[in-house]
Amino acid sequence: MQVTKFTHSCVRFDDGDRSLVVDPGVFSEVSAALDGAGAVLITHEHFDHIDVDQLRAAAQRDSRLRIWAPEPVATALGDLGEQVLTAAPGEAFDAAGFAIRTFGGQHALIHPTIPVVPNVGYLIEGSVYHPGDSLIVPPVPVGVLLAPLHAPWSSTGEVIDFVVSVRAPRTVGIHDALLTDIGRGLVESHVGRIGGEHGCEYTHLAPADTLDV
Repeated sequence: MQVTKFTHSCVRFDDGDRSLVVDPGVFSEVSAALDGAGAVLITHEHFDHIDVDQLRAAAQRDSRLRIWAPEPVATALGDLGEQVLTAAPGEAFDAAGFAIRTFGGQHALIHPTIPVVPNVGYLIEGSVYHPGDSLIVPPVPVGVLLAPLHAPWSSTGEVIDFVVSVRAPRTVGIHDALLTDIGRGLVESHVGRIGGEHGCEYTHLAPADTLDV
C-alpha cells in the first residue's frame, strides 16, 4: 500500500486498483488527490479538511465514488444521495476495498466560545491512523501514525504526548500548512527526538512524497 501526502491534512492511499483519500481540504491539491479515487473519508466539517465544491464535483463526475463523513457533512452533501454515507466512532466498514475502523467522536477544543463539532478518526487497513483534528488515542495497535503537527487547538507538547501515547513504530507529520519551514523543522525535531526515545521513528513527507506501508 502506497501512502501519498498532500499539503496539510490530505492523504491518499493506493494499492493496485484500489484508491482512497482522506480529508481533501482547501489547502490541499484536491484535484490531484481525488483523481481516480474510489472513496473519500472526511474527518470533520472544517474547510481545511474538506473542499465541498471540489468533492461534490468529483462525485458528480463519477457515480462510483463513495464518501464517508460525520453526520453534519453527510447531511450537507445529501444531494449526492447514496454516494454519501455517515461515519461515526466505533464502526468498521469497507471503503473502496480498504478495511476501515473509526475512533474519536469530537473535534479537539479550540476555545470555549467556539462550538465543538463531530470528528471521526480513521484506521486504514489496521495500520495507518488519521485522527483528523483530535488527539484521541485509539485502543488498538497502530503501525503508522499521521500526527497533526500544528493547530489552533494543540501545543507541541500535546503532539509529542500523543505520539508517545499511540506508540506507533512510525510517525508522519500532517496538518502543517500554517507552519513556516523554520517552525515545521522545530516541531519535527522535538517530535522526532522525544518520540524516538519511545520507539516512534519520525518520517518527514513533503507534499507529493510517498511512503510504502
